[in-house]
Amino acid sequence: MSKIQSNKAPEPVGLYPHARRVGNFLYLSGIGPRERGNKKIPGVDLDNNGNIVSYDIATQCRSVFDNIGYVLEDAGAEWKDLIDVTVFLTNMRDDFKTYNEIYAEYFKDVQPCRTTVEVKSLPTPIAIELKCIAYLGS
Repeated sequence: MSKIQSNKAPEPVGLYPHARRVGNFLYLSGIGPRERGNKKIPGVDLDNNGNIVSYDIATQCRSVFDNIGYVLEDAGAEWKDLIDVTVFLTNMRDDFKTYNEIYAEYFKDVQPCRTTVEVKSLPTPIAIELKCIAYLGS
């Protein structure tokens, strides 16, 4: 087993690696839309207490997918290697349609298995997080 820490993806918010390779499988930790090296969250406006005032799910989706790409790249993997994606949304009713359209742009040629669930909240003030599995075999 080996741990993967990306130099481009946002720093984890806890004690865990960006990914872990076990044999031919790569397991990515949950990844959100934050940016590396700062507190900025693309597509999120916060008040002085850190509460979400407004957010743009499209911007967050693109940022999350870019962050997934960074981790895959730093692990020696590619989009085509993704086999399973779990998506956590904080507002399924309002955000699913937009998320699903943007997801199709990024994943149309790969089409990994996918599960999308609504959660009450995520560890940081974000509206989407992905957890992915890739297969690096032949």
